[in-house]
Amino acid sequence: MTDAVLKPAVQPVPIPLRELLPWIIFGGLLLLLAIYFVGAEEGATSLIPGMYVHEFVHDGRHLLGFPCH
Repeated sequence: MTDAVLKPAVQPVPIPLRELLPWIIFGGLLLLLAIYFVGAEEGATSLIPGMYVHEFVHDGRHLLGFPCH
């Protein structure tokens, strides 16, 4: 029996930070927007009138420990 050694034909190339940075910033902004809507979108700081957003994220608020009652 012969010994077979698998050698990848192409080595992975590391992605430079300057190419990742815009995606990291975009993801961070989306995360901050989501945290705002879950944690602070009601009452005086509300951007959207009514309780629609509050009711939509209500269970998420309790899961993350934000008070709402």
